[in-house]
Amino acid sequence: MVVLNKIYTKTGDKGETALGNGARVAKHSARVNAYGTVDEVNATVGLARLQTKGDMDAGLARIQNDLFDLGADLCRPEMERDSEAEYAPLRMNAAQTSRLEAEIDAMNAALEPLRSFILPGGSELSAYLHLCRTVSRRAERLVVELASIEAVNPAAVTYLNRLSDWFFVAARVANNNGKDDVLWVPGANR
Repeated sequence: MVVLNKIYTKTGDKGETALGNGARVAKHSARVNAYGTVDEVNATVGLARLQTKGDMDAGLARIQNDLFDLGADLCRPEMERDSEAEYAPLRMNAAQTSRLEAEIDAMNAALEPLRSFILPGGSELSAYLHLCRTVSRRAERLVVELASIEAVNPAAVTYLNRLSDWFFVAARVANNNGKDDVLWVPGANR
């Protein structure tokens, strides 16, 4: 369990931060950018939750917890040395992505097939969910970039890819099951 008695430590005052394994890195490193953006996704989910209740809120609450798991995974490099760690590092797993897929399929079952691209908007909740989607796509790009230079748990990348799909389908659900989606009309303002 995490215990935070003091919020500021002054250890980052010179532009470095500690990773989960204790290593110090620049705050602008690819790893810190990746898990920092995952934290941004979580903050946007918090905004969306202000507009929810019931199943949607429960789904978003599960996602927020998963995003903390994902941040813990990403802040701990050297996966090949997990067995040597004093405590088993928290890693994303396939079950978390499978749950997202099942929830996407359940939400999508009530929706009409798309016949156009969708513009972010419609209801307030839908707009927030589209914001979640775009920030999660950015997080995914940064995690994929990190994976090109350092080891990253493949389940983390898969989860982020599926997460943006979850937000897209949820945004349609929030728009009266797609009936109030704002559709793109190509060339409408030429």
